Amino acid sequence: MKLGIVAIPRKLADNGEPVLEQLVGIAQNVENLGFEGLWVTDAFARGWPTLDPLILLGALATATKRIELGTCVVQIPLRHPVEHAHRVQTLHLLAGGRLRFGVGSGSTKHDFDAVQADYDARFKTLPAYLEVMRKVWNEEPVYGPAISLWPGTAGGPPVMLGAWRSQRWINLAAQHCQGWIASGIHGSMEDLGLGVEMYRKAGGKRVILANVFTDFRPDPVVGISSHVPKISLYCSPAEAKDRLKRIEDLGVDDVLCVVPADDPGQLETIRGLI
Repeated sequence: MKLGIVAIPRKLADNGEPVLEQLVGIAQNVENLGFEGLWVTDAFARGWPTLDPLILLGALATATKRIELGTCVVQIPLRHPVEHAHRVQTLHLLAGGRLRFGVGSGSTKHDFDAVQADYDARFKTLPAYLEVMRKVWNEEPVYGPAISLWPGTAGGPPVMLGAWRSQRWINLAAQHCQGWIASGIHGSMEDLGLGVEMYRKAGGKRVILANVFTDFRPDPVVGISSHVPKISLYCSPAEAKDRLKRIEDLGVDDVLCVVPADDPGQLETIRGLI
């Protein structure tokens, strides 16, 4: 099982260092410590400043060479699919094939209201928009002329579907995407085990458990907003090792840990767990 890191692009330490330099430093540290990848989240109307995940990863692509650069997850229904596909294709090119495009339907109505998107239709919009994006990446016309592709970007990046454990979404992830992203915030260990079994039976390849909040301090800051994670590494390093082994035994291929922004030094401890 491989370990990656999730960076939630909220306000960083106010230490006088430019934001870009702080973010580049985190990405390079993740790479130098030997993690599999760095993933970022997608939000913009939650009551705090955020950064666009594609633009952020474009900047980090120029500062790293090996690690995967992923989204966990981009809310597909919030953007026009043709324009969105063009921007993703651009990042796919700039990242040299290292982009892992994690996608989802979205879960926060505020984000939808901010751009006048239909929150209630999001579960129908997600697969429809993904199909449009695939056509764009195959240089097929959708609403008008086809978008010309840069050499080496045909087919688009690997797409990982972040979704609940249900047969509908499991089948979509297994048959039309390159991976399934489960959530450490919302899914229990039991849910995860059932989802992995369903996904493998449907022919799925890669299982990623994202947003596993990690903090080895005696008094960790728990979760984000009102959500208390159902699967976390709020424990000692020894207990964290045991929990990761249980997750691995369920058949998970990658775990993406969220490190506390005020204590990034814990990255080294996390890397030592496997």
